[in-house]
Amino acid sequence: MILAMMLWGGGWAALKILTENVPWEVVTFWRFALMSIAFLPILWWYKKPIRISVHSFGWVSVSAFLNAVFMGLSFWGVSVGTAGAGGVLITTLSPILTVLIAIVFLGMKPSARHGIGLVIGLSGGAVMLEVWHSELLTHGGNLIFLLCALVWALLTLCAQRSRLHIDPIHYSFLLGLIATIGMFFVAYSHGIGSVMDQGIRFWSALIYLAVLGQTVASTIYFIASGEMGSGRASSYMFLVPVFALVSSYLLLDEVPSFALLIGGLISMIAVYLINRK
Repeated sequence: MILAMMLWGGGWAALKILTENVPWEVVTFWRFALMSIAFLPILWWYKKPIRISVHSFGWVSVSAFLNAVFMGLSFWGVSVGTAGAGGVLITTLSPILTVLIAIVFLGMKPSARHGIGLVIGLSGGAVMLEVWHSELLTHGGNLIFLLCALVWALLTLCAQRSRLHIDPIHYSFLLGLIATIGMFFVAYSHGIGSVMDQGIRFWSALIYLAVLGQTVASTIYFIASGEMGSGRASSYMFLVPVFALVSSYLLLDEVPSFALLIGGLISMIAVYLINRK
């Protein structure tokens, strides 16, 4: 599980590298394509036939669309901001926004602990976003990362709903496959073959993000969470922002701001309160 969190955290540095020369549409297509191919040996090892209904196909399709939107926003965010900030802001604010959406739109009844956690989490988010800046909405890609967190929260709710109808590993494979097909039509006019002109730095980042950061890490997470329970498994998510900051510092020489560190720590405490049994 620690390995999975390390792979997820390192994906933010890889994402920053991929924004250097190739349009996000093209990179997103290849990321989903490689992810789908990498899932084939896992499906063979899993040896469980894929069963999908019209209902589950609808949930997977919506999830694929949201995942593609998330990837586009992520590329945009790290192109104007830092990979470390994206890794911390999105992974800490997404669980908080998920609970808020569930309370407002899905009729979830919050406990006192949920209420305290939300207040603390939103306070940490305000610190990370550095709300005292007059240029709040454009400062370091803050607004983009906030939108990323919102889209990921919606994707999380779709994923939870879809698990009532489809196996999680099959869900991840089909999500990647549908997103690949959809992104092909988006990326085609932007030079879909331009990745072939890129060097080892680009391909290392792309393969890492698609295969290790997505396929391998997600499979580890699904298997481990089935063994230890979702509550205990979710606690490991606290390691993702840590590894995101470390990898961004080592690979990109990004030094996190004091506000990002303090706000991230506050929000991690909030997520713990919200998820604790």
